[in-house]
Amino acid sequence: MSTPSAKLRKSPETPDDGGKLLDLYKNRAELKKEFARLREEKFQLEERIKEQQGVTARLQQKFEHLESLLQDPEWVHTITVVYQLRALNSKCQRKLEAFAEELKQQREHRQHGQSVAQWSEEQSQQAAVIEGQLGEQRAHLQTLEDQLHTDQNGSGSSGALSAIFGRSKASSREKLVASIAAAKEKEQHLSQDFEKIQSRQAPDQPGLDVASKRSINFMILSFAQQLWLHFSTDDLASLAKEANDRSPGAFRYGTRKECELLLERIRIRAESFENVTTAADVLQSRSKLIAESAMFHNDDDTVPDTGTVATVYAIDADGVVKKTDSNLLGQNYWDLANILSR
Repeated sequence: MSTPSAKLRKSPETPDDGGKLLDLYKNRAELKKEFARLREEKFQLEERIKEQQGVTARLQQKFEHLESLLQDPEWVHTITVVYQLRALNSKCQRKLEAFAEELKQQREHRQHGQSVAQWSEEQSQQAAVIEGQLGEQRAHLQTLEDQLHTDQNGSGSSGALSAIFGRSKASSREKLVASIAAAKEKEQHLSQDFEKIQSRQAPDQPGLDVASKRSINFMILSFAQQLWLHFSTDDLASLAKEANDRSPGAFRYGTRKECELLLERIRIRAESFENVTTAADVLQSRSKLIAESAMFHNDDDTVPDTGTVATVYAIDADGVVKKTDSNLLGQNYWDLANILSR
């Protein structure tokens, strides 16, 4: 029968109890970390929701503003002009982007071809050297093997002279065998070197250097000026840029008749859009004029300072150059800043 004092005594903890407590402590710490992570993620998601709600609200305001303008008889024709000008601006940007991409690919392909040709020439020269050494080594090996064969055939003869020099010939034959083994090993190494050279892969296409990127950018600027000159009639180039950069309600293009006349001019210029081309020599000549005045902030910069390329050069069929002040790069016509190579 147990006594009261025995009931009050605590039983000692078992090792398993200590391990369980430690596991519970670790689990509690992990849960706290996970809770903190989830709470931080919740805050981030709430911030993103607020940002998206702000974007949605602004878009809704723009939509309602545009809707009200379209419902107003005095504004509906102006809004039509705005979006036709935006379409014209987008076409110019796409044409400039296509020209720039084609120019970059051509230059990269040409540079890669030159790099591969140089690599191929070096590979051929290295292979020729190894091949020559391999031929010499094989000839040397054949000579040694012929000597060994002759020595072995001569060793079978009998007589007093053969007995006297038998030991000397045996020693010489051992040296010859060793020389043949060394020559075969060297031949094998040369063969492996030759195979390595032959199995080399052509180098990857290298990136364009600073000089090449600058040259490309001068041509892109030259083509951008050609676009600007083509659409300078009725100042459509600048009108299209303004329509693209500002809200529709920021413009008034006059009465319905005035808007219709402007739409007709836009239509005519848009129809001739695909014919916006010029001779390569004209683009090259304008590119050289741009390069002559271009200056760069740093030696490794590829995009010139905007103020140094703020002159547009119109070159007629006789080669006569007419200058006009217009900072296309500074005003970022057709997203020029992002189209130029960097």
